[in-house]
This record gives sequence, C-alpha cells and structure tokens, in this order.
Amino acid sequence: MGKITLAKGRVVLPYSYQNNIMKFIQNNFIYTIVVSFVTSAIVVGTSYYFLIYQQIATSQNTSEELQTNITTMDSTIPDMIETAIPAVVSITISADVPVIEQYYDDFWSPFGDFFGNGFGFQVPRQRQIGTERQEIGGGTGFFVSADGYLVTNKHVVDQEGVSYSVVTNDGETYDVEVIAKDPTLDVAILKVDAEVDFPFLTFAEIADLRLGEPVIAVGNALAEFPNSVSVGVVSGLSRDIIAGDGFRFRESLEEVIQTDAAINRGNSGGPLLNLKGEVVGVNVAVAGNGENIGFALPSNVVSSVYESVAEHGEIVRPFLGVRYLQITEEIAERNNLDIVYGVLIVRGEERSDLAVIPGSPADKAGLEENDIILEVDGQKLDGSQSLSALLRTYNAGDNIKLKVMHDGKEKEMMVELEKD
Repeated sequence: MGKITLAKGRVVLPYSYQNNIMKFIQNNFIYTIVVSFVTSAIVVGTSYYFLIYQQIATSQNTSEELQTNITTMDSTIPDMIETAIPAVVSITISADVPVIEQYYDDFWSPFGDFFGNGFGFQVPRQRQIGTERQEIGGGTGFFVSADGYLVTNKHVVDQEGVSYSVVTNDGETYDVEVIAKDPTLDVAILKVDAEVDFPFLTFAEIADLRLGEPVIAVGNALAEFPNSVSVGVVSGLSRDIIAGDGFRFRESLEEVIQTDAAINRGNSGGPLLNLKGEVVGVNVAVAGNGENIGFALPSNVVSSVYESVAEHGEIVRPFLGVRYLQITEEIAERNNLDIVYGVLIVRGEERSDLAVIPGSPADKAGLEENDIILEVDGQKLDGSQSLSALLRTYNAGDNIKLKVMHDGKEKEMMVELEKD
C-alpha cells in the first residue's frame, strides 16, 4: 500500500483511487442533476396546479357572484313591476267625429237615351250622416293617492272638445276629470271619483338620484300597448330642453332627467321608477334625432304640484312679478357690466310686457327695471339654476332676502312672495 503524503495545500491520491472517485463523482453528479430536475418539476407542477386551481376557483366564485347579482336584478325588476303596475293607467282621449258615407251620384250623359237608360256615368261622392264617439289619442298617468288623484302631462289632456277616461291594469274604465294644469310646467292633475281604494305610487327623493342608476319607464307605448315596460339608466341630470309637438307648440323644460330607457309616443305622463318602485320622474319627451334619449320631469317638481292641488284645490305658485334675463359673460361684456352672474330685470318684446308687474311683490319691494338680482337667500344666480326654478322651491307667503345691484350699488331687501 502506498504512502500517503501530506502535502501542503492538497492531497494527491494514487491513480486507481482517482479513477474510482471520479466515476463516483460522475455517477453521483448525474444522479444529483436528475433528482434536482425531478424535484424542481414536482415543485413547479404543484405550484402551477395550485395557482391554476386558485384562479379557477376565483373565476368560479366571481362568475357565481356575478350570476347571483344578475339573477337578483332580474328578480327585483319583475317583483317591483308587479307591485307598481296596478297604479299605472292608460289615458284615452275620445271625441265625436263625423261619420262619412260614400254614395254614387248619377251624372248627365252627353248621349242622352241613344244607348238606352243603362248607359251613363256615376260619380262617387261623400256626405256626413252624423257623428260617433271614437278614441282619437292616448297617453299615460298614474295614481298618487288612494282616493283617485292622478298625475300626467299637461299636453296629454290639453285639448278642447274632447273627453278623457282611464283604463286600469285590470281592464276597468273610469271617467276622469282634469282638476288642474300647471301654466309653466308640463304637469296636470286628474281625479277619478269612485268608491275604490286605488293602488298608488309614491315619490322618491330626487336628491338621492345618481348618474347610472337603473330606472324603469312604464307607459301606454304608441297609445296601443298599455303598461309597456322599458329598462335603462339615468344618463343625465338637470338638463334644460326645449320640447315641441313638431307644429306650433313649444315649451321650455328645466332640470329634467335624461334616461336611455325607451320612451315612445303614448308614454307621456307615465312614471319613471327606481328599483324600489318609487317615482323619480314623469316621462315627458324624447329626442327625435337621437337614439334612446328620453326625458322626465323630476319628482320633486311634480310632487309639489300635486300637494298644492290636494291642499288648496288648485296649483298655488309663489309669485315675484319680474321679467328677467340671465346674465352671461357675453351679455356682461356687451353691456360693460362688472359682474357675470345674476338676472337683469328687463321688459318683454311687447310694449305692454313691463319689466316689473305693477302691484306685484317685486313692485311693492321697490325693484325696478335694469336692477340686477344677484342672490336669493344667499344663493347666487349664476345660471346653474334659473330664478323661476329656484322660486318654485318656496311657497306663497314666504319671505325671501334678495341681494340686488341698483345703480351700481349692492343692497339687500326682503320680499314676501304672493300667490300667482
């Protein structure tokens, strides 16, 4: 056996030992690589398995949660509609229309009796033989009290020489009386006198309404399909629009709600509901040159009209008694004004359209033509809300404090609003 010599820094083994050790190291190195590879594969595979499993589980949970939300939404709307729709009515407009009969009149023949009596001309003509009651139009309304008060649009019941009736969801027909029509808003209050406790809808707090909130429009679509339901969202708030019938009738509507829920002819006067079945608006108009752009009067405006009629038997509006023009940057620049907000008291287009109505609260308080009303009870008239819309939030008899620019100087005055 050879001598083992310790050498500084290293040990040199005989060749036979080196050969055996190298084989062992080579074999064990391959083994180590294989074991390491297998171990890594197991670790990676296990991690991948759990990762994928977790993703699948999360995806399944998300899908199940989404499906639950969709199912809940789907079940909420039918349940709500089932409760709300008995309070919605179709309004029918009836009138006496002429009954026309067609007949044939013998016409003189230039051939006389040359061809016999059977030869001649008969000319078709028409004549009226009386009248008959026919349905000539329709709209929508809804009960707001158990004793038969209804809300609809003024333009639905604004015809002369016609009669109105309502048809409930269960097919019952009732004569209806038009109690009041608002002179400035497209709102009318109707009344059915019957010994019936009618189902009715309640008004929602408009301040709680948000963009994107789901809403449901219910109405007598095209005056042919009663209680049609369409679903959408609130797509705009506080819109100011000019609406018309395509002929001479035009009206300015302020702070209306915009929705993409389908509103068609005949839906006018129907409710726009939230998911609780509360009225957030009254469907009033649709943009003819767009798609799914409809408008509804906000509930707070409509409810104040109804409450006034229920309490006083008529619509009582607070009255100030001025004609005015909202000041804009352009108007301020053109007239060298130092302020760019407020309303300027001005005359109307006709000579008789005075700026301040004689004997009005404004006249009694000392307001004059060319005065600028800057604030009402501390709220600036900056155009975000019109003076008329702001005054509608008050009642006749309320005292309001006005900040006014008179001859270039600011002053404050108290005004007692009166009944319009």
